[in-house]
Amino acid sequence: MAFETKEQSQAYWNKNLKLMVILMTIWFVVSFGCGILFVDALNTIQIGGYKLGFWFAQQGSIYVFLGIIFVYARQMRKLDREFGVDDE
Repeated sequence: MAFETKEQSQAYWNKNLKLMVILMTIWFVVSFGCGILFVDALNTIQIGGYKLGFWFAQQGSIYVFLGIIFVYARQMRKLDREFGVDDE
């Protein structure tokens, strides 16, 4: 991976870091917030016989994390193409 200028390299990594901060914030809110902080409020809702707070603590945060992995890969592919550093 080679950038033509230092400014391009810095812009690339700034966008990468911004994306990571956004996705990690979503992950934190879902895993810590929904699984621990908001569990009492979420437990008033049931899905398939299970309380929603329990579901987020056991399964939901994992599903969200897997979704975040796919979103990150897709967005990084777009970013790589934008800056001309993709594999193609």
